Amino acid sequence: MNPANLGLALDFGLSTLALGIAIYAIAVRTTYAAVVSFVAYGLLLALVWIRLAAPDVALTEAAIGGGLTGVLLLGAAARLRVTEAGVEKERPGRVLRALAALLAAAVTAALIAALLALPTPAPTLAYEAAAGAPATGVGNAVTATLMAFRATDTFLEKVVLLLALLGVWSLARDDRWGGRPGLRHQADPKGVLVFLARLLPPIGIVFGVYLLWVGADEPGGAFAGGTVIAAMWLLAIMAKLADTPPIAHRGVRLLLVAGPAVFLLVGLGGLAFGAAFLSYPESIAKPLIIGIEIAMTITIAVTLGLLVSGAPERVDR
Repeated sequence: MNPANLGLALDFGLSTLALGIAIYAIAVRTTYAAVVSFVAYGLLLALVWIRLAAPDVALTEAAIGGGLTGVLLLGAAARLRVTEAGVEKERPGRVLRALAALLAAAVTAALIAALLALPTPAPTLAYEAAAGAPATGVGNAVTATLMAFRATDTFLEKVVLLLALLGVWSLARDDRWGGRPGLRHQADPKGVLVFLARLLPPIGIVFGVYLLWVGADEPGGAFAGGTVIAAMWLLAIMAKLADTPPIAHRGVRLLLVAGPAVFLLVGLGGLAFGAAFLSYPESIAKPLIIGIEIAMTITIAVTLGLLVSGAPERVDR
C-alpha cells in the first residue's frame, strides 16, 4: 500500500475511534463507564497529536488528560457510586436532550464555517515567531513560544492551577483545615501495588527530570516532567509508602508558590531592566527560561499531587 494512503487510513481510523468514544462517554449512563471512556479518549487524542507532529501537546494530553485527570475523576466516581446505587437518577427528558444535541450541532457547524471562512493563506505570526526564536536560546519552538511570545499566558495558567487547588482545599471541614489531604491508603505489603511503588518511582523521577531538561531543545518541559513526578508520588502514597503532607506545613506552601514567584520575579526584572514584562536579556535568556522551568516543575508536581489527593480529611493529633 502507498505510504500516503496508509497514513490517511490511520488518521481516518483514529478520528473515527476518538469521535465514537467521545459520543459514548456522553451517552453512557454510569459515571464509572463515562470516566473510563474519558481516559481512553484522552489517550487517543495523544495519538492524534502525534500524527499532527505535536509531540509536546501529546505528552501533556497523555499525562494530564489521560492520566491525572482520569485518576481525579475516578475518585469522584467512587464517591458517587453509593448515590447512583441508592437513588434513581434524574434524567432529562427527550425534548431537553434533543435541544442540547441541536445546540451542540449548531456550535460545531459555526466552528466549521469560521474555519472555512479563513483567508488562504490564513493569517499567522509563525514567520515572525520563527525569526525571533533564536534570541531565546532554546531550540524547542514550543518552549520558545510558551516562555517568550506568550509568557504572560503561561504564567497565568500556573496561577490558575494554584487557585484550583485552593478551591479543592476550601471544601474541607473547619476542624480538618490544615490537615492532610485525602484518606490514608491501605495496601498489601506483599502486593503488586507496593512492588510497583518501590520499582517505578526512581525510574519515573529520572524520566521526569529528563523531560524537564530536554524541554529547552526537544519535546518535553515543565508540565510533562512535573506530571510524571506527581504520578510517582501518588503511586507511593497509594502503596502507603508515603503520606500527603499537612497543608499547613510551611515548606509545602513555599513549594506551591515557588514556581509562580520565580516567574513573577523574572518578569519584574525584565520590566525593570529590559523592554517589557517577561522580556529576557538575550545573553542570559536560556538560563532564565530553564530556571523558571525548574521552579515550575517542582510547583506543578506538588500542586497536581495535592490536587488529586483532595481536600484535607485528617488532622495529626
